[in-house]
Amino acid sequence: MKPFLASLLESSLNSFQKLSSTHCSAIKHGYITDVYISNRVMDSYIKLGFLGQAHKVFDEMPHRDSVSWNTMISGHTSCGKLEKAWCLFTGMIRSGSDVDGYSFSRVLKGVACAKMFYLGEQVHSLVIKRGFESNVYVGSALVDMYAKCERVEDAFDAFQEISEVNSVSWNALIGGFVQVRDVETAFWLFGCMEMRDMDDGTFAPLLTLLDDPMLCNLLKEVHAKVLKLGLEKEITICNAMVSSYADCGSVSDAKRVFDGVGDSKDLITWNSMLAGFSKLEQKDFAFELFIEIQRTRVETDVYTYTSILSTCCGEEHQVLGQSLHCLVIKKGLEQVTSVSNSLISMYIQFPTCAMSDALSLFESLEAKDLVSWNSMLTGLSQKGPSEDAVKFFTYLRCSNLEVDDYAFSAVLRSCSDLATLQLGQQIHALATKSSFESNEFVASSLILMYSKCGVIENARKCFEKISSTDSTVAWNTMILGYAQHGSGQVSLSLFSQMCNQNVKLDHVTFTAVLTACSHSGLVQEGLKLLHSMEPVYKIKPRMEHYAAAVDLLGRAGLVKEAKELIESMPLSPDPMVLKTFLGACRACGEIEMATQVANHLLEVEPDDHFTYVWLSHVYSDVKKWEEKASVKKVMKERGVKKVPGWSWIEIRNEVCAFNAEDRSHPLCEEIYLMIEDLSKEMKWFETDNEFDDQASLLDVNHS
Repeated sequence: MKPFLASLLESSLNSFQKLSSTHCSAIKHGYITDVYISNRVMDSYIKLGFLGQAHKVFDEMPHRDSVSWNTMISGHTSCGKLEKAWCLFTGMIRSGSDVDGYSFSRVLKGVACAKMFYLGEQVHSLVIKRGFESNVYVGSALVDMYAKCERVEDAFDAFQEISEVNSVSWNALIGGFVQVRDVETAFWLFGCMEMRDMDDGTFAPLLTLLDDPMLCNLLKEVHAKVLKLGLEKEITICNAMVSSYADCGSVSDAKRVFDGVGDSKDLITWNSMLAGFSKLEQKDFAFELFIEIQRTRVETDVYTYTSILSTCCGEEHQVLGQSLHCLVIKKGLEQVTSVSNSLISMYIQFPTCAMSDALSLFESLEAKDLVSWNSMLTGLSQKGPSEDAVKFFTYLRCSNLEVDDYAFSAVLRSCSDLATLQLGQQIHALATKSSFESNEFVASSLILMYSKCGVIENARKCFEKISSTDSTVAWNTMILGYAQHGSGQVSLSLFSQMCNQNVKLDHVTFTAVLTACSHSGLVQEGLKLLHSMEPVYKIKPRMEHYAAAVDLLGRAGLVKEAKELIESMPLSPDPMVLKTFLGACRACGEIEMATQVANHLLEVEPDDHFTYVWLSHVYSDVKKWEEKASVKKVMKERGVKKVPGWSWIEIRNEVCAFNAEDRSHPLCEEIYLMIEDLSKEMKWFETDNEFDDQASLLDVNHS
C-alpha cells in the first residue's frame, strides 16, 4: 500500500483535490503515522502552495525526523516567512533532531532574503560549532547571506572556508560585490574563476555593473567570453547585455544582441531594448519597437508603459502621448502609481497648457507616493507659476510622506525664480533640520537661490558644505553664480580647480564658464575655451555654447567677429543663437544687420513675440517710426501678442506679483496714489535741480 500511496502523491502534485483525497486515504488506512508518508504529504501541500495544510500535518505527526523539520523550514523560507522558519529551526535544535547541511542552508536562505544579519551571525556560530563551515552547500549559503547583507568582507572569509567551491559559491560572492558596486573586486574574482564554473548566474549580475560609456571596452570583453563559452543564447545574459550596451551608449550593439535572440525573446528582452532606446533618446526607434510589441501580442506590463511614456516629451509627441494615455486606461493601469507618475511627468514636458492634465491625473490618483508629489512639484517649479510650487510644497509637508532632497531642490529653485530671500532662508533652515543641507542637489539649489537673491557669500558657504566634492552640478551652479555677479575671474579659477581635482566636466560647465567670460569681458579666455572644448576636453560644442560666445563678442562690440563665428559653425544657427546676435547688433547700432537677422527670425518663428518687439526697439533707436508702425501692424495681423513682463516683491513672507497697469492687488488704490505722489515729488526734485543749475550758471556769468 505504501508504494501505491507514494505514486498517488506523485500524481496529485497538480491538483489539491487529488492530494486531499490521497491524504484522506492515508489517514483511513492508518499510513499517515508513517514518517515517510507524512513527509511526502507535507511536501506535496507545500509545492501546491498550501502551507497551512502542511503545517497541520506536521503538528499532528507523532514522530518527526530531520526531513520533516527541513521540509517545513524550507516551505516557510520559500514563502518569505522567516519568523516562523526561525521558530521551527530553534524547535528542531531543542527536539534533538539532527541538524544537517540542508537545515542550515535553508534557514540561511531565509535570513539572506530578510537581510537579518544578526540572525545570520547566530546561525554561523552554530555552523562552526557543528563543523559544517567547510560544507559546500552551507558555505555557499553563508556567502550568500553575508553578501545580501552587504557584508562582503565576511562573505569573502566564509568563501575561503569552503573546502571545494562551486559555481554557486562563486556567484554568491561576486553577487555581493556587485550589490555594493565594487567593480574592481567583482571582476578580479571573475578573473579567478575557472571557466567551467561560469554560467548565466555569473554573467548576468556582472553585466549590471557595466553601465557607463567608460566601461564599454570591458563590456565587449565580457561579451567575447560569453560567446567563447557558448552562452550567447541564455536569455538572462542576453537581457542583461542589451541593458548594459544601452547604458554604455552603444544602441547598435544592444540592437544586435536583441536581434540575435530571435524567437526566444521574453518580455524582459523587449522591455530592455525599449528602455535602451528611451535612455538614449532614440524616440522613433522606441515607438516602432512598442508598435512591434503590440503586433507580436506579447503581454505588456507596467515597465513597458513607463519606458515608452518616458520617451514622449515636447509638443511633437503630444498627440502620441495622449494616445498612449488612452491605451493605459484601456489596459486598466491608470491607478498603478508608477504608470500615473510617468503620465504626470509626460504631461509636464508638454506645453504649459498640459499642466492642468498633469494636475488632474495627480488628483485622481488614489495611491500617491513621493514620486507623484515630486513630479508635480518639479513641473510647477519648471513651468510655473512658481508661487504655486511653493504652495504645493506646503501641501506635501502636510501629507504623511517625508520630504526628500528632490522636493527641497525643486522648491528652492522656485524661490530662486521668485528671488524670495526670506522664504528661501526658511526652507534652507528646514533642509538643514532634515539633514539635507550637504546633499549635492539641495546644496546646488541653495547656491542658485542665494546667487539669484544677490547673496553670493551665502552661496559660497553652501558650496563649501557639500559632502561630495566631485558634484559636477554644484561646481557648475557656483561658476554660474559668480558669472551672474560679474566675477568672471573667480569663475575661471573654479573651472581650473575642477580640472585639477578631476571633477567630471559636462556641457553645462562650459555654458557657465563662457557666460562668466561674457559678463566680465574676458573675450580671449572665452574664445580659447570654446575652441578647446572638443580637442582638449572631448565635449562637442552645442548651440548654447555658440550663443554664449556670440554674446561674449557682442558685449565687447565685436559684431563682425560674432558674425564670422556664426558662419563658421558646423551646424546651422538656431533661433537662440540668432536672437543673441540680434541683441548684439542692436547694442552696437548695426541696424542693417539687425534688420536682416530679424527678418530671417520672423520667417523661422513667425509666432514668437520676441523678434517683433526687438525689431520695433531697433527702429525706435534710430527714430524710424514708419518702420516701427509697420512691424506692429504685421504683429497685429498675425495675431502675435507680447507676453507681458511680470515683477514681484516679497512683503512679510508673501510674494506679490504684478505687471504694467495691474489692478488685481487688494491695495491697488493706495499703491497708485503712492506712485502718483512719488511722481510729483520726482518732478518737483527735477524742477528744483534745474533752478539750482540756472542759479549756479548766473553766478558763474556774473563772476
